[in-house]
Amino acid sequence: MQKYRSYVLPVAILLGVLFHSVSVHLSFLVPWLIFTILLLNFVTVDLRHLRFSTLHLWLIIFQLTVSAGLYLLVRSVSGDETMAQGFMMCALCPVAASVVVISSMLGADRMTTTTYTMFCNLVMSIAAPLYFTLIGIHPELTFWQSFLMILRRITPTLAFPFFTVLALQQWAPKANDWLCRYRNLSFYLWAIALFITLGRTIDYIFLQGHGNEHIIIMSAIFSTLMCAIQFGFGKWLGHRYGDTVAGGQLLGQKNTAMGIWMANTYLQPLSSVFLAFYIIWQNMFNSLQLWWHDKRVRS
Repeated sequence: MQKYRSYVLPVAILLGVLFHSVSVHLSFLVPWLIFTILLLNFVTVDLRHLRFSTLHLWLIIFQLTVSAGLYLLVRSVSGDETMAQGFMMCALCPVAASVVVISSMLGADRMTTTTYTMFCNLVMSIAAPLYFTLIGIHPELTFWQSFLMILRRITPTLAFPFFTVLALQQWAPKANDWLCRYRNLSFYLWAIALFITLGRTIDYIFLQGHGNEHIIIMSAIFSTLMCAIQFGFGKWLGHRYGDTVAGGQLLGQKNTAMGIWMANTYLQPLSSVFLAFYIIWQNMFNSLQLWWHDKRVRS
């Protein structure tokens, strides 16, 4: 199975494009898939020994400062609020909950990626409502209302598996060890989640596309650039702190489902198309990375 895994993500993307109308009806499965993915990844590390590092600090600083800077720059230069929000969300969007899956396959340290997955999502649950209070389309929503709404979205898929595994490692270590044997399943569960999420996103692009062709084309172009910048800078930063793969994945691999929901809820809905294209580029790049990695291992 390992020699075929670099083809799994492109197949999931292709199926999402071809059967987007079907995947919409499977959206209810995504939270359960993410929960299981995180559960299978968390059992492989001792959650009691998670440590925050300087790399994590620089990654979060990048996300917070670049997202605000891009919004102000694009808005002042182009005057296009939708594109400015699209750029902002591309940098502000939290790291994907399933980032540990691909990062570990590529050789990243599980402790590093797991720590930042928790930390980044918690920080963004505080930072994002502040941004939306200042520039969002719903000024009637207070910071605390937005904060609680976002926290409710994050908690089931992030906190529940974390505390479940923490309890297993403390009181049922044999059950934790048993789950460790099935950790490789998380990659294929992630591919199913990708098929559903991408299909739902493609369906949304078709719905929003009529009359908005210019913004959609610009979003496709600039989301490619943002994908390259974030993976590239993340790898450079990770190299400086001894984990090139972790740096690239933690900055480049986004929780696009969360980002699209936030854009649709608080910002110009069309700005979410930026992230809709980003999900395609990030997973195509992940597929290439897997192919390169497996090729090096076999040779």
